[in-house]
Amino acid sequence: MVTTAPYGAWPSPIDARMVAAHDGRPEFVGVVGDEVWWTEPRPAEGGRRALVRRRPDGTEQPVLPAPWNVRSRVIEYGGQPWAGAVGPDGRTVAVFCDFADQRLYAYDPDGGAAPRPLTPVSPVGGGLRWADPVLRLDRGEVWCVLEEFTGPGPTDLRRVIAAVPLDGSAAGDRAAVRELSDDRHRFVTGPRVSPDGRRAAWIAWDHPRMPWDGTVVLLADVTGDGRFTGVRELAGGTGESVAQVEWDADGTLLYVSDADGWWELRRADPDAAGTPGRRLCRPRQEEFGGPLWKLGLRWFLPLEGGTIAVVHGRGATALGILDPVTGELVDAAGPWTEWAPSLAVHGSRVVGVAASPRSAYEIVELDTCTGRSRVIAARHADAVDPVHYPEPQIRTFTGPDGRDIHAHIYPPHSPGHRAPDGELPPYVVWAHGGPTGHAPLVLDLEIAYFTSRGIGVAEVNYGGSTGYGREYRERLREQWGVVDVEDCAAVAEALADEGTADRHRLAIRGGSAGGWTAAASLTTTSLYACGTISYPVLDLTGWAEDGTHDFESQYLESLIGPRDEVPDRYRDRSPLHHADRIAAPFLLLQGLDDVVCPPAQCERFLAKVAGQGTAHAYLAFEGEGHGFRREGTIVRALEAELSLYAQTFGVSRPDIAVLDLTK
Repeated sequence: MVTTAPYGAWPSPIDARMVAAHDGRPEFVGVVGDEVWWTEPRPAEGGRRALVRRRPDGTEQPVLPAPWNVRSRVIEYGGQPWAGAVGPDGRTVAVFCDFADQRLYAYDPDGGAAPRPLTPVSPVGGGLRWADPVLRLDRGEVWCVLEEFTGPGPTDLRRVIAAVPLDGSAAGDRAAVRELSDDRHRFVTGPRVSPDGRRAAWIAWDHPRMPWDGTVVLLADVTGDGRFTGVRELAGGTGESVAQVEWDADGTLLYVSDADGWWELRRADPDAAGTPGRRLCRPRQEEFGGPLWKLGLRWFLPLEGGTIAVVHGRGATALGILDPVTGELVDAAGPWTEWAPSLAVHGSRVVGVAASPRSAYEIVELDTCTGRSRVIAARHADAVDPVHYPEPQIRTFTGPDGRDIHAHIYPPHSPGHRAPDGELPPYVVWAHGGPTGHAPLVLDLEIAYFTSRGIGVAEVNYGGSTGYGREYRERLREQWGVVDVEDCAAVAEALADEGTADRHRLAIRGGSAGGWTAAASLTTTSLYACGTISYPVLDLTGWAEDGTHDFESQYLESLIGPRDEVPDRYRDRSPLHHADRIAAPFLLLQGLDDVVCPPAQCERFLAKVAGQGTAHAYLAFEGEGHGFRREGTIVRALEAELSLYAQTFGVSRPDIAVLDLTK
């Protein structure tokens, strides 16, 4: 039986606690002996990241008990936080970074002893941080990125590749850490060591470029006593982004470069520095790489026999096996539409993290000998009958100047409810973070939370998003707050014009850079009835001066323009300076421990809004940083957002607490 009820008022079995329990995804997959290891979120355990293993018999168990939190803070977004190997004696050696103190620890998961620290704690600034480790058991060391604060400010730091002894001698002695590279470059990734151990390669870049603007591949000789010498540039440049580099078995270097407008896989001779690498796949307008927001991401890995496992696609992604001799590419069969840049290989098998519109991220194994793909761990389990899931539509809209805008549209959907004849549904436009990122086409219970209640969602991959080539990505250059706002508005307007959405019940929401887009949209347009703004950038000048962390401290040079050349643009684009223009109700959500978008920006914004008669609410959460991880926070934020929409759209939601909106 189908019940008639207004859009937005439908009951749903997908509640906020269910959404919170399934928040996050597996990351940083690796193979240790015959086991697959990865990190996964635990919202009910304070939001920690657990390190988990899959035994050969298929059982899954934590490598470390609570409260160990395997997560690095290098460049604040982190990176590969662990490494593991089976030693000559058959014992497992694991090294990991714990979030609480950012020290490196060594651990034998089968030995019974507690983890032992390998690195010291520094009292200076943010201390010592580590990421992207590579175990060198032959040398008794772990080689990784060291981020070292030299003063109290967020940009008072240096980064080098360092060697940490596994015997624990550096646990109380910073001098026992060997620096392998110098600090001439502001940012570095972890080293990739050649099969013969005689060379190391890594990626570096400098302010004001972000890694998707321009990076270089550095190559060094490794001496017998484990030092780097003869460092030289092999590939990349100021206008070329190399996102990953790996060694092939034959001693050549594989890397992904966007020199020709798309991230493509190439092969280079390490003895031919300055010679462009050879493209390995037949030309196709697809991405074989992506933005390096975290250190240690892997879009490709070489396999035995000479083939290469690759994550590739345009918008959506697939896992393929590339024959570099013929240039032929064969994709793995399966329902997955998004593969994370987190690959591992074991013999002829490839392990990755993938999701689809009907399944959340899970760990998938491809047997390249048989071509069979199967889920082996972190298996998706439907928390509710899948009939309640939305049915996404992949759409391309036309924006200003006739430009294409890519989006995923999720209409309201409920198996047991329909709206009264003639009623159009409310829609919320979702602006993704980054802004150099994209909204993947995957099952997201947070989207289902709204669509199952009769509220549509439009995820917009506005100009500047990744997955569609460098030209599309660079539409946002010096246009942040313009192109993203226009593209979101164009999608919303198109949905209203075609009769898909109720023009008078449109909302916008976003977090981080998406929070900026939401706030900028509310201050520059009258299109939206309300908005949800989460941990946003609101004041460009304050954010650029000392309001954020080092990694993004000069991001605005490309997004807005050089501040010394266009200072007025920083003020004119900032929602903080146009808060008096906001007439629509809004909800502002913020973590009080956020170092990327500090709460001070929200506080200044609220002071500007106070007394002008705009209905709003501000929820700040202790213990939360940039992005919410704790179950209680996620539940409170989601229910508050629904209450905002219910009040604004004029629907009854007696099942949730009413959000107190002040003026």
